[in-house]
Amino acid sequence: MADISPLSARPEVLDFLLTRRSRPAKTLRAPVPDRGTVDTLLTAAARCPDHGKLEPWRFLVLERAACTRLAALAREIGADRPLGPEKLEKSTRAFADAHLVVAVVSVPKPSDKVPETEQVLSAGAACLSLVNAALACGWGANWLTDWMAFDRAFLSRGLGLAETEIVAGFIHLGTETIVPPERPRPDVAALTEWVSA
Repeated sequence: MADISPLSARPEVLDFLLTRRSRPAKTLRAPVPDRGTVDTLLTAAARCPDHGKLEPWRFLVLERAACTRLAALAREIGADRPLGPEKLEKSTRAFADAHLVVAVVSVPKPSDKVPETEQVLSAGAACLSLVNAALACGWGANWLTDWMAFDRAFLSRGLGLAETEIVAGFIHLGTETIVPPERPRPDVAALTEWVSA
């Protein structure tokens, strides 16, 4: 392990990051975090990198009834999309089985200094920060998108999003019912190039 300054070292945090594992959304059930806990998780998510302090994201907390409504809407709209029955059922079940989902909405802001791409990446960073905060608190969490995150009809009718907004991630939260097995991880050495000059 690399040398870490003893004044700022947080080995337990590094250990968490080195062993973190998302929980499949389909295995998450009630109970779910209460409002106070969700507020804490969102506060942690909002501490993500945000060049220019633009806050190019916002959060929609979707409770059980909203998830049920969105499942029906996904089925309705998805029937007109070239998804196939298996894909349509899978995407519909993602909401039908959910008890609590946070939609992290990418909200690009006009800026001469911060390109839209950086703002979308900030929304993605908020997604990962939210997942990690939930996992660190002992909740199951999973980051999904699927076609609904980009479908204008679904975004407008289901979530009331503006034309310029998309969902960077649907973050499913709940109690894990199955501990997932470890999966193969990237060979970091094969993906890394050191440039010395």
